[in-house]
Amino acid sequence: MTFTKMHGCGNDYIYFDCTREGFPGGAEGERLAAIKLSDRHFGIGGDGIILIKKGTKADFEMVMYNADGSRSQMCGNGIRCVGKYVFDAGYTKGREFTVESMGAVKHLKIESGERGDKVTKLSVDMGSPIFQAAKIPVNVAMCTSGADSNVIQHPISVGGTEYKITCVSMGNPHAVVFLDKPPAKFPVCEIGPLFENDTFFPERTNTEFAFVQDRRTIWMRVWERGTGETLACGTGTCATVVAAILNGLVDAGEKITVHLLGGDLEIQWSGREGDSVFMTGPAEMVFTGDVEL
Repeated sequence: MTFTKMHGCGNDYIYFDCTREGFPGGAEGERLAAIKLSDRHFGIGGDGIILIKKGTKADFEMVMYNADGSRSQMCGNGIRCVGKYVFDAGYTKGREFTVESMGAVKHLKIESGERGDKVTKLSVDMGSPIFQAAKIPVNVAMCTSGADSNVIQHPISVGGTEYKITCVSMGNPHAVVFLDKPPAKFPVCEIGPLFENDTFFPERTNTEFAFVQDRRTIWMRVWERGTGETLACGTGTCATVVAAILNGLVDAGEKITVHLLGGDLEIQWSGREGDSVFMTGPAEMVFTGDVEL
């Protein structure tokens, strides 16, 4: 099959155009391909694979697998690349369209095409954040305030150290840890797996380690469940800005710039429950090729 390697802020996936051609082996074939092809030594290399299909609830569908073969509900960087692919391929002429992933529909808008007619920047309506403990989800039995409560600055002991976490779902679970200095030297690869697999998170979790520089600037590193540390995470960046607003660290309604290892994303949220989070960032094609499955 023909594939396209793409990335958003270094969060790279292997994309397969399944709008006309099905993927061999069904769901199990997709899962095994994600494990094999994501390997950076013996495969193509990536944070996972994404299949682009015709949508039933939206114009297009994104089917995403992490590098360990597990399904993921949403990827903000991945969905921007899907948007770039379908627009550049001529599958849509409109500069606004929709993409679904595991039933959730997201609205995309082409922001710029700086190199001829090729898309380089998109914005996505990522939907409204979820705060209720049972819906994120976190282990409600370990939450003193109950299933419907918000998890803000909740103390948790991980690896013998106590952290305070703010938990948000952007269609997938996130635990945000605010640090007192930039996370450049924070041991993400050591602490990240401990968070991911802690019993507080019944479906595992993505964990963001963030430092708020000022009211409109955040530095962040992320440990993604099923993948490990990635250079960027779109949903994680959204969750971090939402958590920062909930904690009064940045200004609601403003565009917040988040510096990630792979580049910058701009996130905007009104601060009102039920309102959407908007994410703007780049999408880049790296190379195309053929792989035998």
